[in-house]
Amino acid sequence: MTKQEKAFFSGKKVLLTGGSSGIGFAVAKRLATSGADIWLVARDSKKLEKAKSDLESFQSDKSQKIGFSSADVSDEKAAFEAYKNAKDFMGVPDIIINSAGIAHPGYFQDMTAELFRSQMDINFFGTVNVVRAAIKDFIKRGSGNIVNVSSIAGVIGVFGYTAYGASKYAIRGFSDTLKAEMKPLGINVNIVFPPDTDTPQLAYETRFKPFETKVISGTAGLTSPDRVAGDILAGIMKNRYMIFTGFDNKFLFWLIGKLGKLQYPMMDMMVKDAINKKKKAAAKKKK
Repeated sequence: MTKQEKAFFSGKKVLLTGGSSGIGFAVAKRLATSGADIWLVARDSKKLEKAKSDLESFQSDKSQKIGFSSADVSDEKAAFEAYKNAKDFMGVPDIIINSAGIAHPGYFQDMTAELFRSQMDINFFGTVNVVRAAIKDFIKRGSGNIVNVSSIAGVIGVFGYTAYGASKYAIRGFSDTLKAEMKPLGINVNIVFPPDTDTPQLAYETRFKPFETKVISGTAGLTSPDRVAGDILAGIMKNRYMIFTGFDNKFLFWLIGKLGKLQYPMMDMMVKDAINKKKKAAAKKKK
């Protein structure tokens, strides 16, 4: 936590989806230390209970409110109910951070329809549902922050992530359009593009990454959840629409914009190199 965070977020009411672990929980910790009231939304009630207990130890003021709803935000009714619970508990949120998300990579030909639906439902429709639940209150008040977490896979098509990438590109398109509509009404929208981050979700998806995906992303390294969380809060304070972590990711976004259609042969070259490495590894294994 920084002094600026404490000054900005103290007394703020924040609804945070996906807040029981990973980036969401890292954001919640910094908010608790800064003096914010927090309402967590996630699916696992046991993880939420532990997260709430842990967050209480970070509180800067014992009068802070910390609560949670166990809900699947991909379910419209459940998302609206979770928002109502947050509103009843602490009032209309000042900030909504949509961090709930899942990823299951794989070769497209091996991906089931259910894997596509589940990632689109949770990542994209989960974000849309929570925003829809809150938006009339935000418009009536004439203020608020909506923070949607996308991914670097929402900036460039990454081999092995046809389902996840599609859902994260959808969040980007939704956020771009939402920003245009909400800014005249006094409501800020932010979109976050985290790199590979050391979270339980990444540990899960690594088990399913194709060989080529591991080669392409293997040199990027891992970022800590707390670093991403700090960048998210800094982006909110400075009202940056696009929030990145690290120079590499900012540069990648800039580079893709400059390359235009040349990004595609560049990715083709990276994939070709990864396939050659896969063949060599297979040949070595046979010996």
